[in-house]
Amino acid sequence: MPHDAPTLDLLALLPDAWRAALTPHLDPARTAALAEFVAGEYATGMVFPPVEDLFSAYRLCGPTETRVLILGQDPYHRAGQAHGLSFSVRDGVAVPPSLRNVFKELGEDLGVPKPAGGNLSGWAAQGVLLLNAVLTVRQATPGSHANKGWEEFTDATIRALDALDQRVVFLLWGGYARKKAALVTNPNHVVLEAGHPSPMNPRGFLGSRPFSAANKALADAGLPTIDWDRTAG
Repeated sequence: MPHDAPTLDLLALLPDAWRAALTPHLDPARTAALAEFVAGEYATGMVFPPVEDLFSAYRLCGPTETRVLILGQDPYHRAGQAHGLSFSVRDGVAVPPSLRNVFKELGEDLGVPKPAGGNLSGWAAQGVLLLNAVLTVRQATPGSHANKGWEEFTDATIRALDALDQRVVFLLWGGYARKKAALVTNPNHVVLEAGHPSPMNPRGFLGSRPFSAANKALADAGLPTIDWDRTAG
C-alpha cells in the first residue's frame, strides 16, 4: 500500500469493551483489508454514516449492556439520514418508509403512539444494539459496500453476544438478517425472526409483534424489559 494511502484503524475506533469482545472472532488480515477499503471510500467519495458516527451503535450500547439486537442490512444512503444506528435517522429528518412500518407495528403491538421523529438513540441507551450487517454505504448506492468484509465484522459481533451468559434477544428482520440466526447457538438467547419492515414486504413484518415478544423473553429471564415508547435519547 502506498505510504500516502488513507488509513483507518477500525478496532481503535471501537470502545474498549467491544474491541476486546470482537478481537477473538476477527481475522486480522480481513479486518485490515476492510479498513483499507473503507478508508479509501471515505477519502474519495461521499460515504454514510459520517466516520465519526460509524460505531455509534457500539458506543451507545456496550456488550454486557446489550439486551436486544435489531439487525438491519446497510445504512440509509441519502445525505443526512444515517448516523450509525440501524433503521434510525437523525432528529429533524423525515421518517423513512421502513421505519414508518416499524412504528406502525409498535403501535399495534404495544399501543405506543407514533414517535415525533425517527431517532432511536433512546432504544440504544436501554440496551438495544441497533446494528446493520454492513456498516457503510456510498451515497445513493445501496449495497455498495456489501461483501467487502463488514459481514465478518458484524458476524463477530453476534458471536461475541452469543458467548454471553445473560440473555440477548435477537430480532432478525428480513432474509438477509435471518441468515444470521445460525450464529446464535447459546440456548440462553432467543431469536425472533420476521420479514423486513420495508413497504415492499407488506405481510412479512406487520403483525409479527416483535416488541412484546422481546420483552416477554427478557422478563422470562428475569431481566428488565425495554421501554419501547422511549425512542429519543
